[in-house]
Amino acid sequence: MKEELMEKLKEFEISQDQLDEVFENKEQIAVSKFYEGLPKPWAIAMQELLDDALYMRDGDKSEDEDIDA
Repeated sequence: MKEELMEKLKEFEISQDQLDEVFENKEQIAVSKFYEGLPKPWAIAMQELLDDALYMRDGDKSEDEDIDA
């Protein structure tokens, strides 16, 4: 998702000659507001955890071990 945002914002980059000018780019503002409005990754993960859509595993156990043991 970050790469997609950076790709879209790259279209609005300013050249060195225009640094003295301050201006608003309505399209860039719209793109930024869209991504700011998306749910944050931590909020999505918390909701999935509360909905029992996630599972946790112990990284110390090998895959060959019986889980019930």
